[in-house]
Amino acid sequence: MPAQSLLFYPDPRLRLPAASVEAFDDVLRAAADDLFEALKAVSALGLTLPHLGRLQRVMVVRLEPGDPATTYVNPEIVWASPERAPQMEGSVSMPGVTDLVERATQVRLRFQDLDGTVREESAAGFRAACLQHEIDQLDGIFWIDRLSRLRRERAVKRFGKLRRP
Repeated sequence: MPAQSLLFYPDPRLRLPAASVEAFDDVLRAAADDLFEALKAVSALGLTLPHLGRLQRVMVVRLEPGDPATTYVNPEIVWASPERAPQMEGSVSMPGVTDLVERATQVRLRFQDLDGTVREESAAGFRAACLQHEIDQLDGIFWIDRLSRLRRERAVKRFGKLRRP
């Protein structure tokens, strides 16, 4: 999947909630493969189908290049710790711009694998922040929506300057 097929801010589809996956079939597997290829192509840690313009609740996360990727279908956070910590975040849909986002330090999520089997995973620290970031995207919450109004405006302005020819 070529990197050009990614959506870029301010594409309105980045703020639309993704639909739940109902069919666990070859079409889903092909979409997950496309997503993984795009993740590798842009050297991302995580990516969702909405980043590719497909509004389905599928995401792939791989924090290190040599690690295996995990595909999450219909993920949802079922518990989040009250403790919060800032993590530096950004998006392949807004390249070159990062800022600190506060998130729960630990989460537990429920999701399905590509066969439809329900699974749970607990995560802490950086992995927890990455999972929350990607689930936000599936919910139509772009990462800058978690910033204060002033920091969000500054991020948009920085991105605008980077996009100018």
